[in-house]
Amino acid sequence: MRLLGIDVGTGGSRALVIDEAGRVVASATAEHAPFASPHIGWAEQDARDWWRASAEAVREVLSSDDVKAEEIGCIGLTGQMHGAVLLDERAEVLRPAIIWCDVRTDPQCRALTEQVGAERLIELVLNPALAGFTLPKLLWVRETEPEVWARVRSVLLPKDYVRLRLTGERATDVADASGTLLLDVRRREWSREMLGHTGLDETLLPRVYESQEVAGRVSSAGAAETGLREGTPVVAGAGDQAAGAVGMGIVRPGAVSATIGTSGVVFAATDRPALDHLGRVHTFCHAVPGRWHVMGVTQAAGLSLRWFRDCFGAGSEDGRDPYEILLDEAANAPAGADGVLWAPYLMGERTPHLDPRARAALVGLTASHTRGHVVRAILEGVAFSLRDTLTIFAEMQVPVETIRLGGGGARGQLWRQIQADIYGQTVEMVEADEGAAYGAALLAGVGGGVWASVDDACAVTVRVRQRIEPSAAASLMSTRYQTFQSLYPALRRLD
Repeated sequence: MRLLGIDVGTGGSRALVIDEAGRVVASATAEHAPFASPHIGWAEQDARDWWRASAEAVREVLSSDDVKAEEIGCIGLTGQMHGAVLLDERAEVLRPAIIWCDVRTDPQCRALTEQVGAERLIELVLNPALAGFTLPKLLWVRETEPEVWARVRSVLLPKDYVRLRLTGERATDVADASGTLLLDVRRREWSREMLGHTGLDETLLPRVYESQEVAGRVSSAGAAETGLREGTPVVAGAGDQAAGAVGMGIVRPGAVSATIGTSGVVFAATDRPALDHLGRVHTFCHAVPGRWHVMGVTQAAGLSLRWFRDCFGAGSEDGRDPYEILLDEAANAPAGADGVLWAPYLMGERTPHLDPRARAALVGLTASHTRGHVVRAILEGVAFSLRDTLTIFAEMQVPVETIRLGGGGARGQLWRQIQADIYGQTVEMVEADEGAAYGAALLAGVGGGVWASVDDACAVTVRVRQRIEPSAAASLMSTRYQTFQSLYPALRRLD
């Protein structure tokens, strides 16, 4: 049996096929159109483009000589969290989807917090009202686009819109639903009290499943567009953070991952719904029945480096990747970037500041600094921001026994070493660094009967290939982290 994972990301959709030993057989990615930001803090994408890219990526992997559609025994879905896809009675998209990094909903968050009460809100859904979450987006549409809201008959998360097009079913999973602000995370079901507070009808929401449960089968229409076999089972899957954690073996307490994609996430598995009463980290259901996770989020992690590349990046006559040029220059700058610091708040910030109005800053520049110093400061600033989450985990007594790195921040030796030095702990790389699509494929394997549990799937397939120890620069990085912690309060006073 072969297993297919589909990841509906921000930049593109990825399809990945693995065998029963967890080996990657084929993969393909189809890019999305860049997200639109018509106003400061806005971020929107066309959900139909996600389906177009997902179907294209699936068709490409099925065109491989090593994969046949009839061999695919089960499919898992994952994708960017918190998005709001609004559909009418015919399941047609009503407006561009408001995605995870959109921060326009601060007024709705404030009103919701005042209405429900900050403490009661965290009691109900284990999280505060943050601008990136799905519920405030729905309230924004209801308040500012009433003509659109009047036609809304269904609300889906990004990957679940792809599921709808693939299977015809409206479904989601407990991990992804945890990021809506509408799920009772303790009980792993929709919160009727939150629906009551907001006046939303539960019929707008999809059915909630555990991540490895079969939630539908490929329809004839889905088969025609993807090349998959009609009737192939599709499990509920998980949001990209929980699926990515499964793919890295972060399923038991003590296991932690630090993943740098467009955003950055530090993720810890727990056997209880651990709670930060200040709401600085998220408490969500894990993609493993009976387990939860806590995670802190840096809004603009990999986005910080991409922004710099796009605005100030290197051209190359020899065809070298601009990122490679920038990272080579950063490697020639010393640890600590000779005093340059980067506050990575390009899209506001979640952990630990919960401030959609936070702004980025490059601090400490002199005439002697080079572009390499600036790039190194960006790499360090992102890692400092992720260390903020580890600091909160220590306060919460969440165990951190191992840290595994994932995403683009794990693919270059320089950023791996910077993370080991800033976290002050050995970090690990896993053999199959394939992201959330890999975890979705593992969940499909559990739903398809290849493995009895998610734990069993990880035990068979996830292997550590490299460990990076902190270097002599770790002491300096600890001192620089204290300086980094003073940046946000100083910047906030400038508002």
